[in-house]
Amino acid sequence: MIASIVWNVNATIVEDIPFLRWYGICWALGSIVGFYILKIIYQKERQDLKQLDSLATYLLLGGIVGARLGHILFYDLGYYLENPIEILPIKLEPHFQFVGLTGLASHGGVIVALMALILHCKKYNKSFLYLLDRLTIDGAVLGGFIRIGNLFNSEIIGLPTEVPWAFVFVHVDLQPRHPTQLYEAIFYFTVAAALFKLWKVNIQKGENGLLAGLGLTVIFTQRFLVEFLKENQVALKLIFQ
Repeated sequence: MIASIVWNVNATIVEDIPFLRWYGICWALGSIVGFYILKIIYQKERQDLKQLDSLATYLLLGGIVGARLGHILFYDLGYYLENPIEILPIKLEPHFQFVGLTGLASHGGVIVALMALILHCKKYNKSFLYLLDRLTIDGAVLGGFIRIGNLFNSEIIGLPTEVPWAFVFVHVDLQPRHPTQLYEAIFYFTVAAALFKLWKVNIQKGENGLLAGLGLTVIFTQRFLVEFLKENQVALKLIFQ
């Protein structure tokens, strides 16, 4: 028998509260950790912390709205056209329920967050690349937490394997599989630590675009390679998950 880790975690933290999910908690934790990392950077560089509060608001709203719209447009457009009220975090059938934002797509969040970043840069006359460098560190941290959330949801699973650290996702099937969510989470956190170290080394050199270029290159390279270990997703999920 193949050694494996049985993963039978319920995505909902409290069964009677459907909107309280591990995935949402991971998003929140990633956002909080990212904010405090950026605060350390702002303090070290003697930037205006009031602008940081504004930036965080822009990115949080842009990220949530974009992630929600991304899920609707890329994955379930037909359903939401038939049930438009459920674009909001509620259901009316069989009775009124507050269910939370049960569908979020990280790539949609990134797109709208970048648009919000452009607006922030114009308002405060900041360099887009300067902020993008520092936010790439935060983005890697958030990406790691999101993948942990995917693990709790038993989604974005890997191909069947016989490696000793394989996971059996009971909510999917009983096959031992690569825990690709963990592979990506560990990679994201490693990239974040490396970029933060590189920022400290180059803090006085002002090479705007270096961290963002390096970070995005290695992240997308990893995303391409890990696809070969993932179970095929359907439709656009094959591209974006």
